[in-house]
Amino acid sequence: MAVSSSDVVVVGGGIIGAAIAYYVASRGMQVTVVEKGEIAGGTSSRCDGNILAIDKEPGFDSQMSLVSQKLVEELAQTLDEDFEYRAPGSILVCENDDEMAAAEQWVERQVAAGLPFRMLSQQDLRDEWPYLAKDLPGGLECATDSTVNPVLMTYSLARTARRLGARLQTHTEVTGILRDERGRVSGVETTEGAIRTPCVINAGGVWAPRLGEMVGLDIPIRPRKGHLLVSSRTFSIGKRKVMEFGYLMSKFGGSRRVDPEMEKYGVALVFEPTASQNFLMGSSREFVGFDTRVDPNVMRLVAKRAIRFFPAIREVPLLRAYAGLRPWTPDHLPIVSPVEQIPGYFIAAGHEGDGISLAAVTGQVISEMLAGDPTCIPTEPLAFSRFSDVPVHQ
Repeated sequence: MAVSSSDVVVVGGGIIGAAIAYYVASRGMQVTVVEKGEIAGGTSSRCDGNILAIDKEPGFDSQMSLVSQKLVEELAQTLDEDFEYRAPGSILVCENDDEMAAAEQWVERQVAAGLPFRMLSQQDLRDEWPYLAKDLPGGLECATDSTVNPVLMTYSLARTARRLGARLQTHTEVTGILRDERGRVSGVETTEGAIRTPCVINAGGVWAPRLGEMVGLDIPIRPRKGHLLVSSRTFSIGKRKVMEFGYLMSKFGGSRRVDPEMEKYGVALVFEPTASQNFLMGSSREFVGFDTRVDPNVMRLVAKRAIRFFPAIREVPLLRAYAGLRPWTPDHLPIVSPVEQIPGYFIAAGHEGDGISLAAVTGQVISEMLAGDPTCIPTEPLAFSRFSDVPVHQ
């Protein structure tokens, strides 16, 4: 088989890999993306399109998201193709007074960190959301939150990267990572031949651990399944993203006042209108390995939860449903980092449900690391070395 070369090889053609390819190619480096299927064929095509700060922990998490939001706004102006970028802000709605009290504390912490958050009263909800359940006491808003079509954004990043000189090798699987006598990365073996390179970026998402095994790494990423339902085109129920405040509790492992079945599958309201005049409903969270089959019972629970907050949804036909796998890490932060023990090997994975939201900042940071420039955000919280008890096998 043929042998080629590249300054950088990115393994994984989802939105993280495409963003890295774009930002690296923008700096004039030769980059090759190797993807075992199609561009955006995995998790990036089985998710919603949120660029959110509203659901991030106050502090580093929310600041990182804010940087990514600004980068996505720039991408909407610079990429070759439109990806349905809109920035209407988003809201979290509270179901009871206890959640309202917790939301007030959440907003206070975010405002103290400099983010554009504010509380919403029950009247605020009624003024904007005529179809929202009338008994909800209020909620909160983040004005900078935006939304995209995740598949179109991935394609636009990849196609613009290709115009800048990047190579995209689809239906090509990495079978091994080559290292020289000093242990440095020297290339990758693929089903289409070897690629000589001093730098490999593991952007494999839920498959990142398998790429880690090729160099003796145990990468602590697990697939976390999530369901989404898609409505048919219908009347406008709402014009921007709505989640329940309990979503944060589900995301971070807290407890909510919901029935045990909802809690078992981590079902919490996510409502997202699209540019196509339909909307997405989610979501669920469960560890079931790599099973992406749609579970009718989880679909029922997602629909039931959506109807609790938007009773009018009961009358809206369902178009389809799908399930995707989020790359989960134990501390809910991605790994965006070199691996010190293996010079030339980087990891950019583990974004869980924030891959779309954090793709731009991830691509920017990796390109800055490769160029030896200061990074646009602190990277210590994202370092692979934070999992110091995870062994590296020589």
